Amino acid sequence: MTSDFEYPELQLFINGEWRQTSHDMAVVNPATEAEIGRVPVATQSDLDDALAAAQTGFELWSQQSPKHRSDVVRAAAALMRERQDEIAHAITAEHGKPFRQAQLEVIRGCEFFEWDAGEAMRTYGRVIPSGPGIKYIVHHQPIGPVAAFSPWNFPMSQPARKIAGAVASGCSIILKAAEETPAGAMHIAKAFADVGLPPGVLNLVWGKPADISSYLIPDDRINLVAFTGSTAVGKHLTGIASDNMTPVLMELGGHAPVIVCEDTDVHAAATTSAIRKMRNAGQVCTSPTRFFVHDKVFEEFIDVFTTRCAETVVGDGMEPGVEMGPLAHDRRVGVMEDLVNDAVDVGSNLLTGGKPIDRTGYFFEPTVIANVPDHAKVMQIEPFGPLAIVNSVGSLDEAIAQANSVPYGLAAYGFTNRSDYADRMVDRVEAGNLSINTLEASLPETPFGGVKSSGYGREGGAEGLSHYTVVKNVSHSVNVV
Repeated sequence: MTSDFEYPELQLFINGEWRQTSHDMAVVNPATEAEIGRVPVATQSDLDDALAAAQTGFELWSQQSPKHRSDVVRAAAALMRERQDEIAHAITAEHGKPFRQAQLEVIRGCEFFEWDAGEAMRTYGRVIPSGPGIKYIVHHQPIGPVAAFSPWNFPMSQPARKIAGAVASGCSIILKAAEETPAGAMHIAKAFADVGLPPGVLNLVWGKPADISSYLIPDDRINLVAFTGSTAVGKHLTGIASDNMTPVLMELGGHAPVIVCEDTDVHAAATTSAIRKMRNAGQVCTSPTRFFVHDKVFEEFIDVFTTRCAETVVGDGMEPGVEMGPLAHDRRVGVMEDLVNDAVDVGSNLLTGGKPIDRTGYFFEPTVIANVPDHAKVMQIEPFGPLAIVNSVGSLDEAIAQANSVPYGLAAYGFTNRSDYADRMVDRVEAGNLSINTLEASLPETPFGGVKSSGYGREGGAEGLSHYTVVKNVSHSVNVV
């Protein structure tokens, strides 16, 4: 694939203005290991400016009508749709995912904006029945300036979730986007600037994550912390926020189980699962990873699944036909090797893959390991890479117990044609998102979030703006009492 695309010049966006700083960091293409840009590092002075701008921006934006806010968000989304190829090229260059998957990510990000733009018109209150001479009225009002933190695995759609929820609900936001993959968030800020979003409503910074979070979150002007990332970091940020009684919205790690019952179409389930497992090189918090397959269909499933995983076309995301790109950075390669070696050392069967690919870039083979004991590291630690675990079980009850055996509960999947099996999974599987006979876990119109150590709160759906608003009850008497 040829293109005259150039990676964008990265700048902070504060109070409606673009700015550079005296310090920056390299952005590296993980498929070529070449530096493609420099991301500016925000100073304390930059953060002070962002906090002041967010406060001023909130005071203005929260007073705008929901219809006006909705129109601005829709206009920005329309611009991003027009620019989807430009944005997708940047995402593929900095992240490595195949270009078509990057295009789909841009479209999904636009859908998040469009959905929340509609929800801005539906933050309904209510009138509570009361006695004569008094009214009880419930209002939903914007919570205030938001400090948000987005991860590197989806450079455009993850920032989109945070910005869409904040801006549509009438809040201002300071987004600390990922330094490894910064261009998606910058393209979002550019679109909003181009459609006339008032200064200070959206502010974009980068830098050392611990420095920025420890400075922004304790500030009294921050009224909500929204974070997507690892459970360990989410717990740490929640602790900082708790000192100020600042609410949090946390979408944290997962370790998604897949239950394959004996009555399902095994070939279809295995093929679909293999394709989805290797999407984004497995760097997805909802990636299907721990497969618990009924022993009656275990051999058939593992044969089809392993074959399809091994056939995955791996390469530079800009090359035609590539299904899986590199891991996003070199650190992930070492983690993958460690998890595979540990699993083999404790008696697991390595069926395909298991090592880095001998070429330039952070490539790792699509990997399947079977019969993995519970004490293997990978059974407790989300691999966040192209690694799948396939174990046999003797019953649905055993599969559910295995699915629930980790402290995470973000996404879970099941394959069955029996309604009683489906009902049992709905009732007993511990996950914020359960998908049966499909591997789709997150849509703009559905609430997304986890239970247990996978987080708190929901993004998307009718529930998506609830964390960006506060509930105010008004008791209004016609007489002074």
